[in-house]
Amino acid sequence: MYVKDGIAFAGEKEKEIKVLSVRPLDNYRLWLRFSTGETGIFDCAKLLEFPAFQILKDKKIFEDVYVDYGIPTWCDGNLDYCPHTLYAESKALL
Repeated sequence: MYVKDGIAFAGEKEKEIKVLSVRPLDNYRLWLRFSTGETGIFDCAKLLEFPAFQILKDKKIFEDVYVDYGIPTWCDGNLDYCPHTLYAESKALL
């Protein structure tokens, strides 16, 4: 059990995942280093199907990715993607 903002929750507190660094790769992939010390590759191609992410089809915009407060971000902070999802769906690198 743990307490957050005065509310008691059952179970263990989920580990906070942050992205520490990101590099754009070919074919709409991202290289990511996570706060866990692990690295992985995330394929963003599937995101491009969603209207909110279609702007990333422009390679220059895609390549302008940066980390803001532990979150991969584009378009001056107007577009980002969840670090927990990136961590869960990335292919781990050894």
